[in-house]
Amino acid sequence: MSLSDAKEGYSRLERGSAVSLLCLFIWGIARCSLPCAFNVPGQGWAAGTFHLPQTHASISPVPPYSREQPIFTTRAHVFQIDPSTKKNWVPASKQAVTVSYFYDSTRNSYRIISVDGAKVIINSTITPNMTFTKTSQKFGQWADSRANTVFGLGFPSEQQLTKFAEKFQEVKEAAKLARDRSQEKIETSSNHSQESGRETPSSTRASSVNGTDDEKASHGGPAEAHLKSENDKLKIALAQSSSNVKKWETELQSLRESNARLSTALQESAASIEHWKKQFSACKEENDQLRGKIEELEEQCNEINKEKERNAQLSRRLQELETELQDKELELEELRKQGEIIPELMSECESVSEQLQAAEKKNKDLEEKVRTLRTEVEESKHRQTSLKTELKNFLDVLDGKIDELHDFRQGLSKLGVDN
Repeated sequence: MSLSDAKEGYSRLERGSAVSLLCLFIWGIARCSLPCAFNVPGQGWAAGTFHLPQTHASISPVPPYSREQPIFTTRAHVFQIDPSTKKNWVPASKQAVTVSYFYDSTRNSYRIISVDGAKVIINSTITPNMTFTKTSQKFGQWADSRANTVFGLGFPSEQQLTKFAEKFQEVKEAAKLARDRSQEKIETSSNHSQESGRETPSSTRASSVNGTDDEKASHGGPAEAHLKSENDKLKIALAQSSSNVKKWETELQSLRESNARLSTALQESAASIEHWKKQFSACKEENDQLRGKIEELEEQCNEINKEKERNAQLSRRLQELETELQDKELELEELRKQGEIIPELMSECESVSEQLQAAEKKNKDLEEKVRTLRTEVEESKHRQTSLKTELKNFLDVLDGKIDELHDFRQGLSKLGVDN
């Protein structure tokens, strides 16, 4: 068996066992919690046992859960605001749990429900006054005045948060529409009751007007007529309450029967849970064995990968050595070619050395000639300096002679003027 086959079998086994246990757990919770949920005024849907309160008008038994259907489901991390500080968030679930919208067709109401194991962490009835606020890209919150808390949801992506917010707005609008319709029904029923109340005093008044003088004397006035109308209203209310009591008794009997059926179903589910626990323990043992085999195969794969890396390093080193060997062989061939050219180079070197010696001799001769020329140049320079000094002396003498001749000419000119 390969590593991929073992991993695939292990993942299939884990998925099958997890799905079966999750379905069984949700089925047991749903069947156990059916007869124990009621709409408590001011608190929303709460868990408890059915009882008849003192005020008959406040009795509101919950219809069977088969009428309450999920309309939207997602997964998120659930948080609640800290009741002491009202600032910090307290995680209500250790991991991401299922959060669902439920719709009750009989009551025309919507709820957000989330269960973590056997614990109900969100049970919020949506009203038109609620608002879902996005505080970040993946976190949103809403306040539930009935539960006196603030719920927060952390989603794995922004798209899931957007879908949940859109669904919240849609359900909010539907709840608002249902409230408006219920208010219209209440207004119409109150109008009908007012009209019936108005008709009852008029009939009593007519009977009092059409009565005998003794009756007029005994009843004597509008106060007695008002009391009579009030008595008629109380009689009608008593008749309605008695009919309502009968309905409630039948509903109570049906609820008791459903409780008995559900208790038997609970016992069956407990027995099936024990069976599934045994299967789960067997699956867990198989999973542990598969995990051990997978770990062994992973260790073997790691060793094989290490050997492959070593082989790859050795092959790379071998290629490098082969390239170096080829380079050395090329250098050796070049050296051999150069060795064949060495005798020719030696003969050329001898001829060049002879030419160099001849050139050195010529250079020596030329140096001697340069020396002689230098000595001659120095002698000529000495002669020129001596000639220059003689010429200067001659020029000085010539200047003196010219001055004397000039003086002589001036003397002659003076003599000519005197004569």
